[in-house]
Amino acid sequence: MTQNRFSIVIVGGGTASWMSAAALARFAPPGYAVTLVESEAIGTVGVGEATIPAIRLFNKALGIDEAQFLRETSASYKLGIAFDGWLREGHSYMHAFGTVGRHLGLLPFRHYWARARASGVARPLAHYAANELAARTGRMATGISGPGIPELPWAYHFDAGLYAAFLRRLAEGMGVVRHEGRVARVIRDDAGDIAAVETDAGQALSADFFIDCSGFTGLLIEKELQTGYEDWRHWLPCDRAVAAPCEAAGPFTPYTRSIARSAGWQWRIPLQHRIGNGLVYCSEYLSDDAATGLLLSHLEAPAQAEPRALRFTTGRRAKAWNRNVLAVGLASGFMEPLESTSIHLIQSTIMRFLTVLPSGPASPAIVNEFNRRTAEEFERIRDFLILHYRANARVGEPFWDRCRDMAVPDTLAARIAEFEEACQIQPAGDELFQEPAWLQVMAGQGIEPKGWNPIADALSDDDLSGFLGAIEQACIETVRPMPRHMDFLAATCAAAPSRSPELETLR
Repeated sequence: MTQNRFSIVIVGGGTASWMSAAALARFAPPGYAVTLVESEAIGTVGVGEATIPAIRLFNKALGIDEAQFLRETSASYKLGIAFDGWLREGHSYMHAFGTVGRHLGLLPFRHYWARARASGVARPLAHYAANELAARTGRMATGISGPGIPELPWAYHFDAGLYAAFLRRLAEGMGVVRHEGRVARVIRDDAGDIAAVETDAGQALSADFFIDCSGFTGLLIEKELQTGYEDWRHWLPCDRAVAAPCEAAGPFTPYTRSIARSAGWQWRIPLQHRIGNGLVYCSEYLSDDAATGLLLSHLEAPAQAEPRALRFTTGRRAKAWNRNVLAVGLASGFMEPLESTSIHLIQSTIMRFLTVLPSGPASPAIVNEFNRRTAEEFERIRDFLILHYRANARVGEPFWDRCRDMAVPDTLAARIAEFEEACQIQPAGDELFQEPAWLQVMAGQGIEPKGWNPIADALSDDDLSGFLGAIEQACIETVRPMPRHMDFLAATCAAAPSRSPELETLR
């Protein structure tokens, strides 16, 4: 029998811990022992029930059947995020997954669109994005593509508590050992590394490596190792949230809604058995009682549970990997769920860790590069989120005036400037948000390009009009035969009819 030669203990429960456990159990070679310690008495906060398409890669890598996953997590499909009122009241745009338009010759679509827009013949970007057309008309199907349109990507809305339970069953089936209990004591060796954690029942769990999934507390990474934290509230000033589920009501949209409010924004996430609702806000401009009242007054049906409050600090841990501890999930930092990136950051952190999986003490060069790449990912996402707040026209509202007037990171300022001047968007190849995402948000938030690549001028006015019209028609033809979201979901993977509602949280 193969002897265990490297042991890993995961501290904490919820989505982050069971995603980590399942991935390690699936990909770590023989000889690795994975143990998880959590307490049923400690509630999990989690990070966002709305996801982005990368979650499909994670589930597929674990061998998860999509229909089973959707049934057991009471999930629905997601084609994008609608931003209502972010530019101004009454205005709405969507960051839809997938492509917008299509390349022509050397140039991406945006240059032709900018030229046509300046001439007054371009329609809004929504007319050239099949995913948005499907989302806005309530349609959904998988494996759909059209003439000149690649397959429409999708993600999910799901119950994060049910997802964690689903992954727990999977991970335990692959050999992960779970221990019930609170961590009462952390034991360090002579070199300063973590040697073991001891539960409140007196059980000591020793390991070669530890993964901290203990949430905002950062039990190992911060409370014990004092790693440090970068506070980004001067750019992302929202610091609180209140959440409450309500009965399934209103349109069963295949997209998330983000609705701008006076001092923050409200989310709406439609699941099969309920609607997830929450208000993210800045406590400098809105009291907790007022925030709760504002959220409850905008529910589509009675709340199924008492509103739950959450306090947070946007930012990231100074190091995701410190000594023999890796922070995953909220222990590594918090980015408000405006673009549904929280579960993605869990996924990307643990998958990045697997690419450098240690079998003993890791070299400083590997750890430093891991931390550099993790920090870079957080910062690129940070810039994308700041963009939503910075480019607003909600004049006369103190919170939004502050956001509009604030100085932004140089990296974001440069990206806005190159788009305004020449319709240029140049993300690195490994960035999470690529050109279609930046285009939709910048255009949706009212940033207008003054110029474009002059190669686009070689197209005649008639050919330009025909090019745009052909794309719009292709989107219509692609989406028209798709069934309604609720019909497609019911035929494929309806959830079990009896499901006790759980408290909605920022998961």
